[in-house]
Amino acid sequence: MSQQSSMHFYLNWAKERIDEMDAALASFEVKAGQAKAESKVKTDQFLSDLKKRRDEFQAQLKTQAEAGEAAWASAKTDLEKQWAGFEAQMKTFFEDAGKQLEQQQATFKDVAAAQAKAWREAADKFREAAGKVTTARTADVDAALKQMKSDASEAEARLQRLKQAGSESWSVLSAALAESRKAFDQANQAAWNALKGADTKS
Repeated sequence: MSQQSSMHFYLNWAKERIDEMDAALASFEVKAGQAKAESKVKTDQFLSDLKKRRDEFQAQLKTQAEAGEAAWASAKTDLEKQWAGFEAQMKTFFEDAGKQLEQQQATFKDVAAAQAKAWREAADKFREAAGKVTTARTADVDAALKQMKSDASEAEARLQRLKQAGSESWSVLSAALAESRKAFDQANQAAWNALKGADTKS
């Protein structure tokens, strides 16, 4: 189970990023359909570049899906670079496009919803895996699941407040998403570590 626990962490980590990429792309595609002819070429190229980055990320994920933990740890570094490139390209778009408040808010809303969904799905996977483990340390596993749900509610509430504010810059919105993503990674890791520890002690 310890190998499987580590794999769940990596798969949850990667799926959360892909879900965010898909949400951002969907948000931009709506706007691209409304773009004027002169900006449509630029917007279409931007979307094409983002899709290419997302597709490369997914291809590398599929390659790693059957690899062991050591290969995953190594691949995660490369995937993090690809993820950072995707984020940087979105940031550049918002900086170059000037005050595109409506698009920033739509993208933030969609990406925040993808994050919230990733939290719920990760907690469900963890609960399912925890149900298969019989151990004297179920309290540790239960506590980890409770903490993950609490962290998810906190992150969702912070993002909800920003959604309602509606006038923040992309830098502020992006920083909030990054903070939530970091909390997700930490909760995800802690939960699977608790399960790994419970399995080895049973």
